[in-house]
Amino acid sequence: MLKLFGLFPSRSNRVHWALEEIGAPYEFYHLDFAAGEAQSSVFLALNPGGKIPVLQDGELTLTESGAICNYLGDKYSDSGLVPESGSQLRAVYDQWMFFVQSELEQPMWTKAKHKFAIPKTYRVAGINPTAEWEFSKAVEVLSKGLGENDCILGDTFSMADIMISHTLGWAKIANFEIEQENVRAYLDRQLSRPAVARMAEKERLSLPK
Repeated sequence: MLKLFGLFPSRSNRVHWALEEIGAPYEFYHLDFAAGEAQSSVFLALNPGGKIPVLQDGELTLTESGAICNYLGDKYSDSGLVPESGSQLRAVYDQWMFFVQSELEQPMWTKAKHKFAIPKTYRVAGINPTAEWEFSKAVEVLSKGLGENDCILGDTFSMADIMISHTLGWAKIANFEIEQENVRAYLDRQLSRPAVARMAEKERLSLPK
């Protein structure tokens, strides 16, 4: 059975959401960062970087949320969440998957790293305005690419929508401005999907009592 190691809220939500959309059986393991579980020898054997998500599928151990989502979409191709390899639609899909990780989320991760994630010695004061400006430029690109479509690939919901929507949700929590109405409406549509509610409920039940 598939095993997902994650934490709410984090990038593991992307994979957890994808698993709910696919409907494949899986086990979710809540990783308690505060208790140091991410730095345990057991977990570091899965991911030496001590980061989540981590997916196990038999002998395969996979990290990086985008790579995991692609793997799941290809493995469960009947879900239609990843376009056929070699198609033009797959090329556009890949474009947006890379865009999320290289452009859309990076300003937020930069802000977060310099707030709490890296040692104080290496934090740069005054980084926030630069990060917020970079995010605003990325959202402009996303808004133009989305247009009036329901999903980033037109009418077809895909793993790219999971990646984009999770990142935009992260932006709202982190108080990054999203001025474009089509992007705000897009986010509301995606987060209203039943799979999101199922994911949230399972993560709530997994929290330490």
